[in-house]
Amino acid sequence: MASIWVFHGPNLNLLGLREPEHYGSRTLAEINQAVLTIADQAGLNAECRQTNHEGDLIDWIQTLTPADFLILNPGAWTHTSYAIRDAIRAVRVPTVEVHLSNIHAREAFRANSVIAPVCIGQISGLGAEGYILAMRYAIDYQGRQEKESP
Repeated sequence: MASIWVFHGPNLNLLGLREPEHYGSRTLAEINQAVLTIADQAGLNAECRQTNHEGDLIDWIQTLTPADFLILNPGAWTHTSYAIRDAIRAVRVPTVEVHLSNIHAREAFRANSVIAPVCIGQISGLGAEGYILAMRYAIDYQGRQEKESP
């Protein structure tokens, strides 16, 4: 069975403490528990990981298969990491980019995502609910893929 992966980038381990006016008060552990509960209820495998090291994230992406699904909050790497973009493109894993804050309504540099063009979608500005929506979409997507497979 394919897995749904949730990868969190730099500084997201500080959720609940870091700029709650932008990122909300929920902790990363609370967000992870919510998405894992939804996946479990759907009978799907899911795993959440966070790193402050770009190379670790690239290594994780490279282990994925096109049958998997990735929910990715690349944090500040959103705006700069062509290496993460290239890894997603190389493994051809369906990916939804998630941001807690509305990256289009903040500083100008945050509005540009180099990751978005290789994703099937982006959810931005809905707080922790964005992860929930992404997980529900991933579950629906996986179900459609299984029906279409011979």
